[in-house]
Amino acid sequence: MDVEVQVAFDCADPQKLAEFWAEAIAGYAFPPPPDGYATWESWAEGENIPEAERNTMRVLIDRSGRRPNLYFQQVPEAKPAKNRLHLDVNVSRGLSGEERTHRIEEEVARLTKLGATVLERRTPPERWVVMADVEGNEFCVV
Repeated sequence: MDVEVQVAFDCADPQKLAEFWAEAIAGYAFPPPPDGYATWESWAEGENIPEAERNTMRVLIDRSGRRPNLYFQQVPEAKPAKNRLHLDVNVSRGLSGEERTHRIEEEVARLTKLGATVLERRTPPERWVVMADVEGNEFCVV
């Protein structure tokens, strides 16, 4: 039996969070709208989906088809505590020392411009940075 994995995020604003992660992780994008529609908005109008219900979920797909989809679903409650599961954004594979540190800090600066915040910098034996996305979900830049 084939099993596929999709990573799901509970969130307040699926569009905003999906836009952040589409920029944060290269290769992810919103899927095209169904045939016959120029945009997802025109599809929603054609399906008579009330405007108040149009931001209840979003999906990002990996353009290469090798990585799992990222699914963002609106929930009414706020994030209560630390994540039990988090993403590692690996930008330093194969690097070490100052080269690794420099590459991690470059990515931290880029993600900060997108709205992420630095929570903690970890050092030896390995260096990584714990960050929070635009809704406070923790992830690591390694």
